[in-house]
Amino acid sequence: MKSLFKVTLLATTMAMALSATQVMAEEAAKAPAAEAPAAAAAAPAVNSAFKNEDQQSAYALGASLGRYMDNSLKEQEKLGIKLDKEQLISGVQDAFADKSKLSDQEIEQTLQAFEARVKASAQAKMEKDAQENAAKGQAYRDKFAKEKGVKKTESGLLYQVEKPGTGDTPKDSDTVVVNYKGTLTDGTEFDNSYTRGEPLSFRLDGVIPGWTEGLKHIKKGGKITLVIPPELAYGKTGVPGIPANSTLVFNVELLDVKAAPKGDAKAEKPADAAAEAGAKGQ
Repeated sequence: MKSLFKVTLLATTMAMALSATQVMAEEAAKAPAAEAPAAAAAAPAVNSAFKNEDQQSAYALGASLGRYMDNSLKEQEKLGIKLDKEQLISGVQDAFADKSKLSDQEIEQTLQAFEARVKASAQAKMEKDAQENAAKGQAYRDKFAKEKGVKKTESGLLYQVEKPGTGDTPKDSDTVVVNYKGTLTDGTEFDNSYTRGEPLSFRLDGVIPGWTEGLKHIKKGGKITLVIPPELAYGKTGVPGIPANSTLVFNVELLDVKAAPKGDAKAEKPADAAAEAGAKGQ
């Protein structure tokens, strides 16, 4: 985890903002003369609360920093760490006035200890969430397994065929074209090709094991619901949008199956590709 605070955070934030402004100015200078008026017109008008553009720019930098700090405090509260906002503001003000109550060494030591505390709290929360996700997932799978038409494979995959489709069953080396919706067991949607308005195309051996196995239970034109345990999805680590130990629910429509060119068909299980990748964005 990256540090939430650094001794030079304020200076870094301001430097980044000033650097971005400088880059924009340099790009504008390179533009043809005819484009200059348009670039100037894009600058925001000075708000009546400020005397000039410099005042407004200074305020904007401060507001940006304040929002960043506020978001950081909210994230820490989720970990059970509640910092005093007034003391944070006081620290910024004292730093500007060169009247810090702490020496540079004390600041560094305090922030190092704080970072260690944040890391420990985050790790504890992640482990707690993973245990809860595993239990919730098991309960969901137990309930789903009792629904009409649901089958369970030796690997633990659960599936329910809505429409079998026709033609050949897709092989690992085939490219499949699908529309799908993916949710967590509480209904939280993390991916949806329907809302994107674009089906997904991929080699069947290039996705999570639950998909590789599951799509072999339907054919072109088929529809299936897959309930995938974490060991056939993203396991104990998870990925952005999918917490650790999550059971995943997919409603999948197999639009097309394209056989691999001759000589391109690989072994049934290529080097961990299916364990590392998922259907777009999962």
